[in-house]
Amino acid sequence: MARPVTLFTGQWADLPLTVLAEKAKSFGYDGLELACWGDHFEVDKALESDAYIRARRDILEQHGLKCFAISTHLVGQCVADALIDERHKSILPARIWGDGDPEGVRQRAAQEVIKTAHAAQAFGVSVVNGFTGSPVWHLIYRFPPTSDAMIDAGYKDFAARWKPILDAFAGQGVRFALEAHPGEIAYDIHTATHALAALDQHPSFGFNFDPSHMIHQFVDPVAFLDEFADRIFHVHIKDARVQLDGRSSILSSHLDFGDPRRGWDFVSPGRGDVEWDPIMRALNRIGYAGPLSIEWEDNGMDRAWGTQEALAMVRGQDFAPSDVSFDAAFGDRDE
Repeated sequence: MARPVTLFTGQWADLPLTVLAEKAKSFGYDGLELACWGDHFEVDKALESDAYIRARRDILEQHGLKCFAISTHLVGQCVADALIDERHKSILPARIWGDGDPEGVRQRAAQEVIKTAHAAQAFGVSVVNGFTGSPVWHLIYRFPPTSDAMIDAGYKDFAARWKPILDAFAGQGVRFALEAHPGEIAYDIHTATHALAALDQHPSFGFNFDPSHMIHQFVDPVAFLDEFADRIFHVHIKDARVQLDGRSSILSSHLDFGDPRRGWDFVSPGRGDVEWDPIMRALNRIGYAGPLSIEWEDNGMDRAWGTQEALAMVRGQDFAPSDVSFDAAFGDRDE
């Protein structure tokens, strides 16, 4: 299949794009998935100046790199979260945080995501990856007693906030790909189905498939691909390892990433519990021909070394489907 392999720049935002582009090319990547933070892709500047768009493109082209998607995870998170607090302030530009009034933050974040669709169209990409936030994540345990009506109200609130955004995306010919993830409106198959229903199956809403967020929840990544075959707009390559020891749980015990006491953690692709062969076969089966974007997270490994190893792993796993039945030749012989 030889899908393009890109590097998501979100975990490299400490480096200027000029430096990261040179590194990514030297590692052997085909392109970059540009995060809308750091200096990698700044939405306000992209909408103010065609020269900014051209300069971003020039950096990529100078290194023979392509861009298939940009990502607005941090701002998107703030559109529909029930609780807006100092965590959100830490990930937002000051112009969106403003005075910190929660509803004001949500409204400014929503407008920024709409602007991101316009910037993506101007930049020439048709997919924006990101988070949505969730009005119901804090209700996950169903205690204190949580009614179905409360959950349904949360999904209605999510839809009311996101439908206008998705309409704006449709107007730009751009699609939004939610990275199904704990803390979002969709984090497994049931909640993804619920989110789509709440949105009336909006055609501009789909998923950035990332198996690392499923494997530690004991959700089958292949089942997710089969269930939402026509909604897989983008793919992240990321891995996780479950390391339950009888003392911790999959809820992570309020321990930070990298703490060996956690019940699970992210690790470099190929070193965790994700089985890549069934996933590649499923991607072939559903006809996904887009990029495979490595989102590298492993607190126990040097990232430059790890991203090169991960790239080699992906190249070795990404095979084309067969165009013939393996036993067809049995009947093709001279008598």
